[in-house]
Amino acid sequence: MYLKHFGFNRFPFDKDIPAEDMFVGQSMAELSVRLAHLIELRGIGLVTGDVGSGKSSACRKMATALHSGLYKTLYVPLSTGNPIDLYKCIAWELGLPTERSRAALYRQIRDEVTRLCGEARTKCVLIVDEAQALRSEVLEELRLLTNYAMDSENRLCLLLCGQTELRRRVAMAVHEPLNQRIVVRYHLQALGEGEMPAYLTHLLRRAGSELPLFDPQATQALFQASSGLPRKLNLYAHHALIAAAAAKAKAVTAEHVQTAMTECA
Repeated sequence: MYLKHFGFNRFPFDKDIPAEDMFVGQSMAELSVRLAHLIELRGIGLVTGDVGSGKSSACRKMATALHSGLYKTLYVPLSTGNPIDLYKCIAWELGLPTERSRAALYRQIRDEVTRLCGEARTKCVLIVDEAQALRSEVLEELRLLTNYAMDSENRLCLLLCGQTELRRRVAMAVHEPLNQRIVVRYHLQALGEGEMPAYLTHLLRRAGSELPLFDPQATQALFQASSGLPRKLNLYAHHALIAAAAAKAKAVTAEHVQTAMTECA
């Protein structure tokens, strides 16, 4: 309802933002550097963050930046199944017919990764999202899946992405073999209060508005309500724009943000 009121050509706070149009804050920029290092090493990486901090978006940005002729990205969001379920998901991503037995699936995936690395000169990057919910035996299987040539070669780059709990789980003694092989680890921080004006301006400009629609008090209220977490911030900003349009206001105030918080509670 607020598109016409504010002259937008699209909803500014939707989640379907192309990777190249994402706002890159300080923490996201640091993560991008570390992920580039991980890809170069072809090792195991660990990315954690609070709910709504932008972990999946960061993975999508990384995957989009990889040359499709040199890299094959395998994205697995399923994290509640057993090892066979995981192997089937990876096999599907590789375009392989799925075998029935665990051993056959394991061998099938490793053979295809080896073929891609050798014949096709293509590096495989496996992203496992929501990894905090993985069973212990699945985490161990993932470690074994990266073990090539008696653990002397890195052919499969593995990125485990999940909520903060994942750091605690990986640090447990039972996962020490995996923990020792993690070459890049990073905890994605929320946006800082000083980044809020630039974040809002970036998304509003992408939607076709050059006007500073959120006054300073509204911006501060959004930060306090969302703690700088992009998903919460986008939700509150969206509803604040609705409240402002309903009131026929030309800008969003702290009162509109308060109305949005009430509606989203």
